[in-house]
Amino acid sequence: MFSGSYVALVTPFKNNKVDFDTLKKLVEFHIKNGTSGIAPCGTTGESATLNLEEHEAVIETVVKTVHGRIKVIAGTGSNNTVEAIELTKFAKKAGADGVLLVSPYYNRPTQKGLYLHFKSIADKVDIPIMLYNIQSRTGVNIEPETIAKLVKDCPQIVAVKEASGSIAQMSRIKYLCPDIDLLSGDDELTLPVLSIGGCGVVSVVANIVPKDVAETVSSYLKGNIEKAKKLHYKLLPLTKAMFIETNPIPVKTAMGILKMCSPELRLPMSSMEEKNVENLKKTLQHYSFLDAT
Repeated sequence: MFSGSYVALVTPFKNNKVDFDTLKKLVEFHIKNGTSGIAPCGTTGESATLNLEEHEAVIETVVKTVHGRIKVIAGTGSNNTVEAIELTKFAKKAGADGVLLVSPYYNRPTQKGLYLHFKSIADKVDIPIMLYNIQSRTGVNIEPETIAKLVKDCPQIVAVKEASGSIAQMSRIKYLCPDIDLLSGDDELTLPVLSIGGCGVVSVVANIVPKDVAETVSSYLKGNIEKAKKLHYKLLPLTKAMFIETNPIPVKTAMGILKMCSPELRLPMSSMEEKNVENLKKTLQHYSFLDAT
């Protein structure tokens, strides 16, 4: 259901307010460059600092702008189960193709708590669900056995964005849930994830190079492994540069340099250290975005 290259879209700001005009332009940019779908209001979209009204408005704007041309997987996760249910209901009403549910952060629930959290959402809202496992952000790992139980008990849970960094864990997920759509949540691991039966990526670096990310995935899935490998290694330095500071600081800084949107972030995200900006610019020059000076 969710194969290909999905962009974990940034939320552009202007004077600390969501810049909806630029948001629409970014959506059009991705449609033009072959992105399979948009994932607004995720980690990269600074969802934790969007208020409820903004969160819903971003989802609605993206859905309306896409207008059915590609898929929209709306980020509706929360550490508050009731809030996640309400956001998920809103995403369904707005016309999203699915939702991305990050595991509850800060609370550090047990595996039982994780199961009950996701099952509660699935029981209340009939919409395709992509789980989002990222222990480095949430403090807890969704174990493969928990995912398998959720898939068995909740038909709406059809995909997982896996950002554990463990290929062994991802292999275990595919072993236990052969039919689940496994997408990489880490740009560096997209090619390895595809090699174990994954079907795509929810990408940060696609914010600036959507065509190359989309071609990496499509080439592999079409059997052109050599082309996918070549693109993987072309992307690697840029991918690494996107994480020289906490995401989304580097990608928004890069987008500011490339005049795609303002580099403005919301506290507690802060502007990039100057030495890292210089390193980022060198990487962009290497990728032929900028002229060498």
